[in-house]
Amino acid sequence: MIDCVGKSPEYVLKTVFGYGEFRLLQRQVIENVLNGVDTLAVMPTGGGKSLCYQVPALIFDGLTVVVSPLISLMQDQVASLRNSGVDAVFLNSSVDWEQYRESMNSIRFGSTKIVYVSPEGLSSPRINELLHEVDVKCITVDEAHCLSSWGHDFRPDYLEIASVRKQFRNAVCLALTATATSQVRDDIVRNLALVNPQVLLSSFDRPNIFLSVKQKRKDGLEQIVECIERHRGESGIIYCFSKKDVDSLSEKLRSLGYSALGYHAGLSNEERAGNQERFINDDVSIMVATLAFGMGINKPNVRFVIHQTMPKSIEQYYQEIGRAGRDGLPSEALLLHSNGDGSKIRFLFDESENVDRPRAEKLLRGMESYVSGQSCRRVELLRYFGEDYKGRNDCCCDLCSMGAAPKRDLTVPVQKLMSCIIRTGTRFGANYVIDVLVGSKNKKILERGHDKLSTYGIGTEFDVDGWKSLVEVLILNGLLVKVGEYSVLNMTQRGLDLLRSRSKIELEFRTAVSTVEERKASSRAGSIAFPKPERKSSSQPKVIDFGGDEVSRNLFESLKKWRKAKASEEGVPPYIIFNDRHLLSIVAKKPRSINELLECSGVGEMKTQKYGGEILSLVANL
Repeated sequence: MIDCVGKSPEYVLKTVFGYGEFRLLQRQVIENVLNGVDTLAVMPTGGGKSLCYQVPALIFDGLTVVVSPLISLMQDQVASLRNSGVDAVFLNSSVDWEQYRESMNSIRFGSTKIVYVSPEGLSSPRINELLHEVDVKCITVDEAHCLSSWGHDFRPDYLEIASVRKQFRNAVCLALTATATSQVRDDIVRNLALVNPQVLLSSFDRPNIFLSVKQKRKDGLEQIVECIERHRGESGIIYCFSKKDVDSLSEKLRSLGYSALGYHAGLSNEERAGNQERFINDDVSIMVATLAFGMGINKPNVRFVIHQTMPKSIEQYYQEIGRAGRDGLPSEALLLHSNGDGSKIRFLFDESENVDRPRAEKLLRGMESYVSGQSCRRVELLRYFGEDYKGRNDCCCDLCSMGAAPKRDLTVPVQKLMSCIIRTGTRFGANYVIDVLVGSKNKKILERGHDKLSTYGIGTEFDVDGWKSLVEVLILNGLLVKVGEYSVLNMTQRGLDLLRSRSKIELEFRTAVSTVEERKASSRAGSIAFPKPERKSSSQPKVIDFGGDEVSRNLFESLKKWRKAKASEEGVPPYIIFNDRHLLSIVAKKPRSINELLECSGVGEMKTQKYGGEILSLVANL
């Protein structure tokens, strides 16, 4: 194991982890930890949060305790650290007593630098007594959003961490999370009892992920296959609404020759664990899952994440797409949606006794607004988290890639929409007004007699999603506004003036295939043949491309095969050996000596000792 006590952060970063420079807020967070400043750091998934405590842990002459919510996360982190020459252990229910006792002794003797525990384990008498026998320098709380009822994964056990932390007042406390609104951040600081903390916010942007939203055609299978084909042979996750959807889609994909497995609560613990392990180890390419899958996944080479239906909140969506491209390489997030998605989610709200309905409705409306948005996806997504993203020419989303939306004469549909708002009494949200416009048989519409209104069923220009998009455009242009807790749709004075004057209304507006005539034509389309050739478009996501350099491509494939064999031999996931970004660095540099290999990203001294000869041999045999 490598001794780095008292060394500089840069020395540890290069010697142990093989990186030449820090990213995002890493250096600032590390300085805070080394200086004993309590810190809450909000950094995106894949932003290198773990280095923020691992680097100081190796510099400290003492122990760093990491509180982590899942066994799989602990196992993954410890395997990765040990592979890099760091003595780390985890203490949880998966460890047999003999190994547990050995790990406790290694902590007592000072050889172990980092110990991972669950929040329940942290407050257990055995671990509590152990920690009082050693010098605890840092307590790190990973996935700190679990401390907040406003977070997407609240865990009551996390609330006990503060009482344990108070027993080690000389230890600095570091809280880390990938998603945190201002409410969540306030909860974390308060519930952890952080002392004069610094709250550091990194950008939430993940520029390597291509963001795309498409209206679902039929069951979405054709669009899902098109995405898989863009990333043929790569790993991906597909999120579905229900267990039934998971089983159906995974079976269809297997029948088409794709390597796919399912994951949901209806499977046995053994089946779920086995399927997850096969996915992590690259033995299967595609995981079709409910939202229960993914929190414990640190797999960096997931190249695509597909949502078969709309998620219930932007927090959930952001967390799930964050499982793509954790290594920083080009990846894709495709969201498919249909008119009935919101209704299905609202039905679940009604059926559940534990849902805070007003709050859940607010979150869902935020997701619906994102789906129907007309401007840059990143602007909309990051605005939700309080980040003012100005947009860039190189933005990687479907709307920006297609260029500016065309200017269209929207006078008639806008007049219909505004008239419908007035005739329904300016008392309803966009969804209800649109249901009236398109002639929905909604029970409440019939009970109120709104099926007798002159505006009932006249909205033939667009489908429901098209009308939602129009609402968002009109809000963006100051003609409509959402008012109050229930987002009642109303006109601004400017909108009212335009309606009264019957002025021509031209705005930038883009919709999917959505007119009545086009929908009828779409429904008459024949069966789908798979795989279907891609239609080339300016809005296609980037993929890993060697630009015709077959030597480099062949070396990359050889390194991947070697990595898979080495991982099987050592009993760890392939990315523990090296991730794809590290392999591409080796491919780019084609090192011919140990010193040249050490210049490659992610290649530290321990990995060079272990794998250097074999890698150099592969390069030499080009």
